[in-house]
Amino acid sequence: MNEIKHYTIPVFVPEMACPFQCAFCNQKKISGHYLAPDFSQTDETIRRYLRSFKQNSRFVEVGFFGGTFTGIPTEVQEGYLKVVQPYLKSGQIKGIRLSTRPDYIDEQVLTRLKKYNVSTIELGAQSLNDEVLKASFRGHTAHQVKIASEQIKSFGFDLGLQMMIGLPHDTLDKSMETAKKIIAFGAGNTRIYPSLVIKNTAMHRWYLQGKYKPLSIEEAVNWSKVLLPLFENNGVKVIRLGLHPSEGLLNGSELVAGPFHPSFRELVLTEIWSEKLQTACSDFPDSSSLEIQVSPKEINVAIGYKAVNKKKLQQKFKNVIFTPNNNIISGKFKIRKLDNSTCF
Repeated sequence: MNEIKHYTIPVFVPEMACPFQCAFCNQKKISGHYLAPDFSQTDETIRRYLRSFKQNSRFVEVGFFGGTFTGIPTEVQEGYLKVVQPYLKSGQIKGIRLSTRPDYIDEQVLTRLKKYNVSTIELGAQSLNDEVLKASFRGHTAHQVKIASEQIKSFGFDLGLQMMIGLPHDTLDKSMETAKKIIAFGAGNTRIYPSLVIKNTAMHRWYLQGKYKPLSIEEAVNWSKVLLPLFENNGVKVIRLGLHPSEGLLNGSELVAGPFHPSFRELVLTEIWSEKLQTACSDFPDSSSLEIQVSPKEINVAIGYKAVNKKKLQQKFKNVIFTPNNNIISGKFKIRKLDNSTCF
């Protein structure tokens, strides 16, 4: 049986209706999209993506990202949502997700979104520490995120809560508390974004003044390797780890400083696997030759970004090979010494 492939067709509405200019934010530069599409352009985007999908067994949704969707004038919201309805009716699209702010959620808003078959609402929580929220000019409190989350869940929507790490006044402990609250608020999914210094933002000004220092890439990876298992062990899917690499971020024209890497998630998973493998192999003699069996889906991250984990192990052991094993579940592995002794 073919595995169902999940696709999200992104429609960016950059900074549409955002009531505050957050200290970290310039959505146009981050997303690489400078103008919100009109309704016909949105329809063409959906058609273009549907034509590009190769796998027949698929679950496709449309996502409205990059702005405060529920703050857009009602008729514009409805215009975007109406574009998707024929695709929902035909079954080509299975759901709609959108991102918004917690202070732009109420019963009237949720009733309207339910009418147009929205399935998932993501809130840009960013932090659930009021000191961090205030320092970042978010304009809402952690309590408002809690109330909005409860309302969203009560209407039967799937809840997503996005978070950022390394914001002004943030610490690893504060980010861990944010993660624990995201779990407690009932989120089914989250996104973890390391904070970046983008041109023409307040954090850019503070960075130049020496008042703000972003996380290094090593710090961001170390924070994330703690947060990712915390979410996964509590049933919260991390659907994004690191910012999507727009052209402005890739070529450095909009990025001033901060822990951006186009393969950030792979770096985090590499570090998680490194710790697991180093611990599991620590009792083997240095002269051993080892076979490490891993699920085919995870063999690349087990080997590591640019094979770093394999190279580390080969510095200690005579030989190390990684092989796929369909019988091993995600996150697990088997290590076999070539004389047939094993450890798990």
